[in-house]
Amino acid sequence: MPQLTWIQGSDDRAPYWNPAWQRWGALAQTELASDWTAQAHPQERDAIQQQWLSQRQPHAGACGHLECDARLHHHSGAYRWCRILAYPIALEGGESAWLVNAVDIQDQFDRSHLLQAEVLAQSQMLDVSMDCIKVIRPDGSLAHMNKSGCDALGVAPDSGFGMQWLGLLPPEIRPRGKRALRQTMAGKNARFEGISQIPGQKPQYWDNVLTPIKAPDGSVTAILCVSRDVTLQRETTLHMREANEQDDLTGLPNRRVFKAKVQQIIKHAREHDQQFGIMLLDLDHFKYINDTLGHVAGDHLLRVLSRRLSALLPPGSVLARLGGDEFAIAIRHIADDTDLLTLAEIVRQQINAPINYAGQPINGGMSIGCALYPRDARDTSGLLKCADTALNDMKAIGRGGVRLFSKEMHEATMRAASQVNQAREIVRNHLVQPYYQPKVHIDTGEIVGFEALLRWQPPEGSVQLPHTVAEAFKDYELATKISDAMQTRVFADIAQWLSLGIAVPPISINAAPVEFLRDDFAERMLKRLHQHQIPTHLVELEITEYILGDRGAELVARALTMLKNAGVRIALDDFGTGHSSFTDLRDYPVDCLKIDMSFVQRMTHERAILAIVKAMCQLGTDLSLDIVAEGIETQEQRMALITAGCRIGQGYLFGRAMPAATVVQLLAPPSPSSPL
Repeated sequence: MPQLTWIQGSDDRAPYWNPAWQRWGALAQTELASDWTAQAHPQERDAIQQQWLSQRQPHAGACGHLECDARLHHHSGAYRWCRILAYPIALEGGESAWLVNAVDIQDQFDRSHLLQAEVLAQSQMLDVSMDCIKVIRPDGSLAHMNKSGCDALGVAPDSGFGMQWLGLLPPEIRPRGKRALRQTMAGKNARFEGISQIPGQKPQYWDNVLTPIKAPDGSVTAILCVSRDVTLQRETTLHMREANEQDDLTGLPNRRVFKAKVQQIIKHAREHDQQFGIMLLDLDHFKYINDTLGHVAGDHLLRVLSRRLSALLPPGSVLARLGGDEFAIAIRHIADDTDLLTLAEIVRQQINAPINYAGQPINGGMSIGCALYPRDARDTSGLLKCADTALNDMKAIGRGGVRLFSKEMHEATMRAASQVNQAREIVRNHLVQPYYQPKVHIDTGEIVGFEALLRWQPPEGSVQLPHTVAEAFKDYELATKISDAMQTRVFADIAQWLSLGIAVPPISINAAPVEFLRDDFAERMLKRLHQHQIPTHLVELEITEYILGDRGAELVARALTMLKNAGVRIALDDFGTGHSSFTDLRDYPVDCLKIDMSFVQRMTHERAILAIVKAMCQLGTDLSLDIVAEGIETQEQRMALITAGCRIGQGYLFGRAMPAATVVQLLAPPSPSSPL
């Protein structure tokens, strides 16, 4: 027999050791006479012998048997693990004996021990992992779970597992887990977001990835589920989302969130056939507060106003800060125009209640533009445009009020947009044409100069006046481009007239206020004069008195001074129609005052206006300024101006604006062959 075999009869004869055991153990003669238990390892021998003696005693009329693993002495001197089976056998003649078989299992034991060590190491590695790692059987029960998984799901590591994995998930998450299991059992990877919460602790959020473990035939034998804790990432994402959706200063929603919420309100209002209102709020002269009291005071004003408005608005309203000093409000369930305007006025009054910072009062005002859904627009963008149009209209006629959008405003906005587009076409296609209106001595009619007036002519159509593109002169880029084109054409005409030997009188050119917003107006004009070789005394720059008190007045003063020093004359147009100030005449290099045509038209039948005209003429004499009257159309007006002391004028009475070719005919010296 290949097994190690030992037989002991019931008599006193020596036991039998088969050759396999003798060779395996290299037993000495004395050992052959001993019991097999003598071959056991000393550490295990006593226990083995006790079990052996116990089993050899009869139990309930029969002898027992012994089955165990033990280390037996090997011929190498070492002890090797063996699987031992001892049981009684019947012999002839009614005799009995004990048969002991032993099989060397040391190699299997070593492999098993190594496998156990590897499993233990892997288990320890899994236990130190921050990820929750689970092995799930095809029936959905847990086969194994590492320590992180046990902690997250509240399962004892020594529970033996076997419970249903889905039952450990929160009820609201189970449908996701069920779908993931179904997908994984079909042989595909699955992924879903989960949550776990142990009583007394905050929730944890998990990214669960399920991977099928397949047999060689492709069947799924188990599922590996790796769950990674993404709580910190989720909190960071939420924080970033809040930062992206929230205004840092006031804590209010920002523009993007406001638009999204208005879209939701639109959907609800459409489904329930309701109206709601939009308000755009702009703080009047907010820059002045920042400049005088500091940005900290301005920030304080914005925060206080935000709190007041939040407390004031009806439930369901949305208040947002769009940026700077601009806020937006969406009001649900508006009954009609009056309802919206009434609430807007209440909102506007919140700026009037005292607000102090560092012991100083902050005085401010508010302008509000309103729009109504669905009357004015049916989408978010349209509603905001309508409210913005109403706000701009409010600010254009005077700040500190409430304005509701109307169709007329929309038409005005469309006209303005059309004018801007038309102006761009004028610049792009070089359609600018200067026309020249003569200035004359009122007494004699002698031409003493011209005012260059902007005209433009489309490829097909008649000559157009500046008012058709008036909106363009509020935009720096467009106004500057048109002005550059105008100056270039005028200077080219003057250069041509000079080349013909014509005695060219001074030519006046107008400048829009917006052109001075950058500090290079004078330099560009002088450079252009130099390029055309035009003497500076032949050019006069006309500005309106509004420029002198408007934004960037210091840039205007520098430009006028530079031009004046270079020899360019400066004329103040529309004098008396704005905030006329003698200080302006003192502080700015003005050579000429132009009496606005509105005074000229009214002075012959309004004594007060005539008195103003006389005063302006006297002012010119006293300050050594030329006085030019505009818009003279009748002899009565001419005589009244002469009586008032005005000597230079222009108007239809003396001539309309004319193209450059007509100016040549008007100024050209008579030919020598012409009859006297």
